[in-house]
Amino acid sequence: MHITILALGSRGDVQPYAVLGNGLRDAGHQVRFITFESFASLVAENKLDFYPIQGNAQALVATGGADTLGLIRSFGSLAEGYARDLSAPHLGETDLIINQLPAGLYGFDLAEKYGVPMALAAVIPLARTQAFPLMGFPNLPLPGYNKATYYVGEQMAWQMFRTVINRWRKQTLGLPALPIKGYFEQFGTRQIPIVNGFSQHVVSRPADWSGHIHITGYWLPEQKNWEPPDDLLSFIKAGSPPVFIGFGSMPVKDPQQTTNIILEALQQSGQRGILHMGWGGLGNQSLPDYAFKIDYAPYDWLFPRMAMAIHHGGSGTTAFGLRSGIPSCVVSFVFDQHFWGERIAALGAGPKPIRYKELTVERLTEAIHIGVGNSQIRQKAVELGKKIQAENGIDNALNVFEKILHSWRAA
Repeated sequence: MHITILALGSRGDVQPYAVLGNGLRDAGHQVRFITFESFASLVAENKLDFYPIQGNAQALVATGGADTLGLIRSFGSLAEGYARDLSAPHLGETDLIINQLPAGLYGFDLAEKYGVPMALAAVIPLARTQAFPLMGFPNLPLPGYNKATYYVGEQMAWQMFRTVINRWRKQTLGLPALPIKGYFEQFGTRQIPIVNGFSQHVVSRPADWSGHIHITGYWLPEQKNWEPPDDLLSFIKAGSPPVFIGFGSMPVKDPQQTTNIILEALQQSGQRGILHMGWGGLGNQSLPDYAFKIDYAPYDWLFPRMAMAIHHGGSGTTAFGLRSGIPSCVVSFVFDQHFWGERIAALGAGPKPIRYKELTVERLTEAIHIGVGNSQIRQKAVELGKKIQAENGIDNALNVFEKILHSWRAA
């Protein structure tokens, strides 16, 4: 079958869907991948048909900052451009749309226009539940609060895009405008199934999720042919396993000050460290001999060689850390990162998370001591890693998507 995947965001947001697309392609399906033009190389690596959307994720994240509403506004500023770029008639030549965008934006309209099924795909739990609040909302012990946060979050996204999308529906797609409340009652039903690319061992399935909401396991890339540079390999082998510290695509306002905090914490804890520069420029200065900076190394190769991983709590980085069987600690900036940090601690696979704005030498030193020195945490991390390694998220997802299309055609 022909499958269209729509995914926008940072590299960490987009990469799992490119990996999923690669797995679907290996199973014999033709896959069109719609994402920002700046991810052309990522799409090419996974051998997918590329349909580019104008925009640069790194610039948008830098503009939005480490703030949920700021990030939504930053991506929302290109709403008109998304509608324009998604107006090509040949996009209707597909059998299934897999949509990563929050609230099913744009994909829902394309599916309606061309009479094909759409499935929401997520690497964070976004389906309504009474079990826990939507990402980014605090935990409050109020009756009905948890489920209400999903209604609020859906409307925050929908109202920001509603005017543009309804204009696009009427003027370009020839569809009627959608009501002010949107179409969210269809989420998690046969009309709009939800496929979650995370592990059931990390997020247990809520009892109130319907049978149209699936958990498959992670969609993670494997860089089997990657060869580490000699200086990185030499540093790793020169002593006890280092601590990995990196904040991925997160903008860091003062990289030098943050780097100094990290270096002091490493020194006080007696640990060596590998600093991943990321989009924030971490470690981009003269470093002592107990620290080493990298631009890139695949996490599936790097993390198993580390004593622990300290990271921003992006869903993909979290998945790599947990699957590697090493303790993790999240220094969270925004949205789902706080959730993943709390999950790691609750699972016993790492110390309690630290908010980036509250990062100090003392807090980071304590987290390193706990992550490296606590044998119970290390054992929990190993056990959880083995469970995750036994899952096959891509194969499970393939089975789900094929059943979704079969059910659609049989109706």
